[in-house]
Amino acid sequence: MTTAHLPPVYPDLAVPERVLLGPGPSMVDPRVLQAMTAPVVGHLDPQFVALMDRVQDLLHYVFQTRNALTLPISGTGTAAMEAAVANMVVPGDAVLVCANGYFGLRIAEMARRYGGEVSVLERPWGEVFTAEEIGTALAHCPAQVVALVHGETSTGAMQPLDGIADAVHAHGGVLIVDTVASLAGVPLAVDALGIDVCYSGAQKCLSCPPGVSPITLSPRAVEKLERRPVPVANWYLDLALLRQYWGAPRVYHHTAPISSIYALYEALRLVAEEGLEARAARHRRHAELLWEGLAELGLALHVPAAHRLPPLTTVCVPDGVDEAAIRRRLLDEYNIEISGGLGSLKGRVWRVGLMGHSSRRENIVLLLAALRRLLR
Repeated sequence: MTTAHLPPVYPDLAVPERVLLGPGPSMVDPRVLQAMTAPVVGHLDPQFVALMDRVQDLLHYVFQTRNALTLPISGTGTAAMEAAVANMVVPGDAVLVCANGYFGLRIAEMARRYGGEVSVLERPWGEVFTAEEIGTALAHCPAQVVALVHGETSTGAMQPLDGIADAVHAHGGVLIVDTVASLAGVPLAVDALGIDVCYSGAQKCLSCPPGVSPITLSPRAVEKLERRPVPVANWYLDLALLRQYWGAPRVYHHTAPISSIYALYEALRLVAEEGLEARAARHRRHAELLWEGLAELGLALHVPAAHRLPPLTTVCVPDGVDEAAIRRRLLDEYNIEISGGLGSLKGRVWRVGLMGHSSRRENIVLLLAALRRLLR
């Protein structure tokens, strides 16, 4: 008989407070962190149920929608992405994915796994689509589901959305839009734009810890969900089941991440207090300050000015510069986190996020000063 070894002694949790200027997570407002320390109650406690209603009201404001089916998914932004795909794609559906970066391609892969007949309309990473070219693609090959990314985190490109829903609806489809990196950071009005499924993540411009992800479905999307000939293949993300927990009759589905919902509630309150227009203006103002400072350092940006996403900037790495070494020195010497490129942009760009609570003038001044010294 063997004797189990005594477990090692592990150190106390000691996490540095970083200046988070990468593609997410963003820095979290102290009020949001404080909210997470509130006592945990049951997921059907009357006080928590009342809080769920308030969270949904605030999500209606942030999404600028009246959609009844609006709730936070228990999971990160990728879970919301998968919920959108799993609920809208019926096996055999024609699916058109407009991909101009890493996350558009991820949507396409998910749609294939859920049985969609996927076509990919591609653009070089950093470019955007027009409503006309999407309409032309649908005229040649109609699709029941069309998906694209509003703020492509891998490139820093912001996709114009005007007219796209009209083109999709004219051919009988529903439109899915990924706003993980754009919601509450740039102007976005779900109902006015005609978006059918819109999802996001908490850890970007909402400045909430990752773990809950808002999603909203239009009446057109709900109708498609309700007339599915087969159940949603992903039980955990089945919105037909989730809406029975987030609305009457409050049927148990899973144990909600109570403390994460507290955090989301406080983060959404902060958005409402600042106001969507003022918040978008702050993100734009600080992005322009960053862009001007980078130009003074002789650094080029990957995305043309007309289509830049204010919360996320891709900076071209100068020839002869070790981009990973610069990122490491920023972290070690200045406590600043930025990120490298993904996919075809790996090693070619830095990704700098000014999202939510991270979008502050002092952070930009610090980053520019650090880069000026490190790139000499």
